[in-house]
Amino acid sequence: MRQGAPWLALVVLTAISTVGFIDRIVVNVLVEPVKAEFALSDTQVSFMGVAFSLLNIAAGLFIARLAERVRRLTLISLGTLLWSAATAICGGAANWASLLLARMGVGLGEAIGLPSLQSVIADYFPASRRGLAISVLMLAPPIGAFVGFVGGGWIAQNYDWRMTFLMAALPGVLLAAVAFFFIAEPKRGQHDPEAGDHVPPFTEVLRRLLGLASARNLVIGSAFAAMLGFGLNYFFTSLMIRKFATPIGEAGLYAGLIASLPAAISVVASGWLGDRLGGKNPAAYALVPAACLLVGGPLYAFAITRDSLPALLGLVSIATMLNFGYLGITYAALQNLMHPRMRATASAVLNVVYGIASALGPLLLGRLSDSMALTHGASRGLALAMAITGLLYVWAGVHYLLAARHLRGDQERIARSAGG
Repeated sequence: MRQGAPWLALVVLTAISTVGFIDRIVVNVLVEPVKAEFALSDTQVSFMGVAFSLLNIAAGLFIARLAERVRRLTLISLGTLLWSAATAICGGAANWASLLLARMGVGLGEAIGLPSLQSVIADYFPASRRGLAISVLMLAPPIGAFVGFVGGGWIAQNYDWRMTFLMAALPGVLLAAVAFFFIAEPKRGQHDPEAGDHVPPFTEVLRRLLGLASARNLVIGSAFAAMLGFGLNYFFTSLMIRKFATPIGEAGLYAGLIASLPAAISVVASGWLGDRLGGKNPAAYALVPAACLLVGGPLYAFAITRDSLPALLGLVSIATMLNFGYLGITYAALQNLMHPRMRATASAVLNVVYGIASALGPLLLGRLSDSMALTHGASRGLALAMAITGLLYVWAGVHYLLAARHLRGDQERIARSAGG
């Protein structure tokens, strides 16, 4: 029953990635009710992100090395089933400690299921089409954000936060079965000059990611942007609830719309633009996100401090469209720099980096918010903390400019090495 159809694989794996992002991000819309039930501070409630990252980071690299040798669709299916079960367990948490343990289980499942996704897609599509294909895969964050915020907010408002976790767990079980029974494992490296059965050692993967100036700056820039984005998204519904007394369902709707449609447009457009311009100038794969971040960061800082909710939402939508422009195109550029049997490991290394970033973003922003609340109050303190965080997108943009200087030379060096 398994089909070797690239676009079928892309649709199913994008759906799995979307469910994974829903199960990761749904806690964002539940910050206020969870905080109230367990009497937590902003710093404490941010530890749901830390708990997710602990096993996600610890297991990710080990699983990825295994994925370079075994059937990747089996790992994807198993991981999807595991994190879905752990998400359901979150809904039955009896106390704060058990909720944190369940979030660790979600992180473990995603460490098993997600590192292989980009590797599979990279083997289904040639390099000249990977920018768009992986950008489609990276629609998971904006689509997942929409479903997580809007659906999660609606369920939390009409039922409770526990039911939100239970409902979020259901789609993953079905998708795990679809991936296992209906998607064929593609031949590794079928579109690449660096093909073969040899699995490069882990040290060689790190040497490419950190030794190539372009890859190194892409990793640093994207990790920094991810850290900022996770922090800002984590507290966005809280800001609307505190500053404008917005009901949680309505706040979730606004957050979901802003984090989905603008981001989806940006992710696909930047990937398409990278493929279109990258043939003549590989630096385009870094220049496009650089321009987005350098403009989007300051705009976000200005937008988040507006005292009118419509003005804040409108300006944040534009800033979000720009600040998500790095997602798909970055992954495509990095996959193009990797040997076919390095890709799952490279994705896992990036997941470790982004996992740390996803834990640090909410934690640092929560700590900054608590600090600024002492002099500015809870709502204004959070808004100012988010504005400062938004400005730091400029730092990420600078790393993309540095990556652009080296992309062509690094790609040519890899091509020469593959040719002997």
